[in-house]
Amino acid sequence: MSYVFVNDSSQTNVPLLQACIDGDFNYSKRLLESGFDPNIRDSRGRTGLHLAAARGNVDICQLLHKFGADLLATDYQGNTALHLCGHVDTIQFLVSNGLKIDICNHQGATPLVLAKRRGVNKDVIRLLESLEEQEVKGFNRGTHSKLETMQTAESESAMESHSLLNPNLQQGEGVLSSFRTTWQEFVEDLGFWRVLLLIFVIALLSLGIAYYRRKRPGSFARRDRSAQTV
Repeated sequence: MSYVFVNDSSQTNVPLLQACIDGDFNYSKRLLESGFDPNIRDSRGRTGLHLAAARGNVDICQLLHKFGADLLATDYQGNTALHLCGHVDTIQFLVSNGLKIDICNHQGATPLVLAKRRGVNKDVIRLLESLEEQEVKGFNRGTHSKLETMQTAESESAMESHSLLNPNLQQGEGVLSSFRTTWQEFVEDLGFWRVLLLIFVIALLSLGIAYYRRKRPGSFARRDRSAQTV
């Protein structure tokens, strides 16, 4: 059964397009091999891919694709080949090669909407509905992933800008990091308790030196006063 619109003509003066309508694979192949344009259009802007897909001629669709037919081509109403298609195997071929299931024509209709209007069989409707659902889920996952990537990039960019605007801060952080690493290695080599004992001894020595320096100036002052009295 053909799924081209009711007022569609089944005759054309373009040999390749007529071969696509008739489902004549061998003649289509000979024409393409002889140099026929795989993207040639009829009076409504439909390519051979549109006409072959409308009739479920998946072999001719594959042949046209092999010879460079544009799978994204639209007719003058904005319909892709998928909009005119009503056969499971042809739909699967078109979608697997990049045609979006939720693409709209100039009237805002998707392939699923047009398929329901034409009354195609239930298997095709279920397939189109399933593909649309997968497309929506994939879009949501992709959008979420892109947002995360953008947020990460913005954060890294902000940190980099902050470092460039504050070179002293960046240098200070580098020195601090180096000191921290050196200290950790020192503690690991000497042992925690030895380091603690060393700190205690240094503290006692510091207190002793401070006490000695404080007492020493007073002794000199007393000696000077004794010398002046004499």
